[in-house]
Amino acid sequence: MPNLIDNPEEYFRQFLPKRDQLLMELEEEARREGIPIVGPIVGELLHILARATQSRRILELGTATGYSTIFLARAFEPTQGRLVTIDNDSDMAARAKINFHRAGLDQQIDMVVGDSQEKLFEMDESFDLVFLDIDKEDYAAVLPHCGRLLKKGGLLIADNVRFKNADPFNRLISESSKWRSVNLFAYLPLHSPEKDGLCLALRL
Repeated sequence: MPNLIDNPEEYFRQFLPKRDQLLMELEEEARREGIPIVGPIVGELLHILARATQSRRILELGTATGYSTIFLARAFEPTQGRLVTIDNDSDMAARAKINFHRAGLDQQIDMVVGDSQEKLFEMDESFDLVFLDIDKEDYAAVLPHCGRLLKKGGLLIADNVRFKNADPFNRLISESSKWRSVNLFAYLPLHSPEKDGLCLALRL
């Protein structure tokens, strides 16, 4: 049995990815106002996965202040892609648009305000990657739309799958023949919450 690191949470917290001033400000804003964000670990993971899959078209469901959106859109640097993000809170959407401008990404991001299910029903575009971070009770309902809009071989990433309201989604996607999925439970420093689950799923 190999020796394991003592105090793993304290140990792994020291390896937080570096962030610029804007992202640090959004993290402080989230702490101050109680805004749930993915934090730097999941943010960096989103960026890496978007780059690794060479995604040129990304769909995000759940924008908040645009923290995760910025990580995803910055992955476009070598491919000049496009990101569509949907949120039903007009005030948050307005704040996110300001942050997109500050990040120099407003020309690559389409901010859509409205109910995710309604907006998805109207869409017929094809996406390489979908990031799911809306109300967890809606995850199962939007999954068929995600499957319809995501290209074959595309990647779906769902946040907060440890939440009880995500249980129907977890069971649905794990039993579906249309997806190949894995659920990961992890310690995620500065994530909301820090001990949570992520689902990664390949569209078959």
